[in-house]
Amino acid sequence: MEKTIDEGIQGSVLSTERKVQNQRNLYIESYGCQMNFSDSEIVASILAEEGFNTTQNLEDADLVLVNTCSIREKAELTVRKRLEKFNAIKKDRPHLKVGVLGCMAERLKHQFLEEEKIVDMVVGPDAYKDLPNLIQEIDEGRNAVNVILSKDETYGDVAPVRLNSNGVTAFVSITRGCDNMCTFCVVPFTRGRERSRDPQSIINEVNDLWNKGFREVTLLGQNVDSYLWYGGGLKKDFGKASEMEQAMAVNFSQLLEKVALAQPKMRIRFSTSNPQDMTLDVIHTMAKYENICNYIHLPVQSGSNRILKAMNRLHTREEYFALIDNIRNIIPDCAISQDMIAGFPTENEEDHQDTLTLMEYVKYDYGFMFAYSERPGTLAERKLEDTVPPEIKKRRLTEIIDLQRQHSLERIKANLGKTQEVLIEGVSKKSDAHWMGRTSQNTVAVFPKEDYKVGDFVMVEMQECTSATLLGKAVGYSHNN
Repeated sequence: MEKTIDEGIQGSVLSTERKVQNQRNLYIESYGCQMNFSDSEIVASILAEEGFNTTQNLEDADLVLVNTCSIREKAELTVRKRLEKFNAIKKDRPHLKVGVLGCMAERLKHQFLEEEKIVDMVVGPDAYKDLPNLIQEIDEGRNAVNVILSKDETYGDVAPVRLNSNGVTAFVSITRGCDNMCTFCVVPFTRGRERSRDPQSIINEVNDLWNKGFREVTLLGQNVDSYLWYGGGLKKDFGKASEMEQAMAVNFSQLLEKVALAQPKMRIRFSTSNPQDMTLDVIHTMAKYENICNYIHLPVQSGSNRILKAMNRLHTREEYFALIDNIRNIIPDCAISQDMIAGFPTENEEDHQDTLTLMEYVKYDYGFMFAYSERPGTLAERKLEDTVPPEIKKRRLTEIIDLQRQHSLERIKANLGKTQEVLIEGVSKKSDAHWMGRTSQNTVAVFPKEDYKVGDFVMVEMQECTSATLLGKAVGYSHNN
């Protein structure tokens, strides 16, 4: 399982269009990966039917929900501070109720509810449809908890509202849970076993988004390449399915093709991929359809075979190189990004050098890099001693980041002089006179506004760049408009 954390959106307060008939206000903050933010949209949709509008003003709230993340210690500490603040506010506003959602819920339910008494409700990621019942419980003065992990819940029948959306790009969840027991990861314990969503419900959601004006979707899952629909149920039980179910099953490559064909002018992205599960079929499908973006987030975590084995990553350095070679051969202009952990238990200097040489081989476009931090409940926490001193972790992480910066600059400079399609997402953060959008390779591009508008596909000639942004001039509309 891989998770990328966008630090710029941590703690975002989400809002939707108000319904006049709704009389109560929901204030919801989200932390962690994009899956958590997508789940917050599902929660807001469910509670909109229960009389709640969302608000960005804490003082207006009747119910505060914090959608939590356990992937890193920093996220947990941040959430705890926020819960303490909300609990303090309750002293002056006794009607206010506070709940915890998501990945911290199961592990810390007793601590939050019974020991520290800082929340009224704890809800795991598979129990959001039970929120109406749980809210009734807390309205009647009782604490409420549901952290049961489901074998079949995918929320495929819930049409999520789009919170704080730019109206152009959206996320569509296709799987929940994860079966890959990476020793550093809490997700199999917090989100349960892997199950896939009905492909027709995915296509219906994509079609609905297109009709509402959205022009790009990202198919989202803990490990999208493991997608496998055979009528419902856990992926691990596929072998027990009937011959007919197995024959009619839809894998990720087939789903990707179905979505690309459903809306030929809509951009399709996906995240996140696991090297051990990504097949050549997926790469060939990407190459076949112009509207599938040439970008793959392909976390590796370490360049050392010894450390990969300790992480329970079911691929080797050599197998990863072979996958990279296939991607480069089939889709020459494909951008690739990484997740990397520095200082995993027992990592030595030779292991660290293996990581640096792997990076030199791949030359990633960008990456998400972290020093290892022990997460409670993981296999690594139970079985591996955190042996690498903090100062060595910090030094190795700095070397990884410095090398990635070199490669990012090298990769972005290769775009100069090219004319590439950009989907306009909004106004540039640095200039109201410029649009900001992304190329197929997920690179941010900025160019003068002229007469274009948000949601347009524009051909942009790339003239300059920073280490992370292309600067150019629009030369006309793309044929996708």
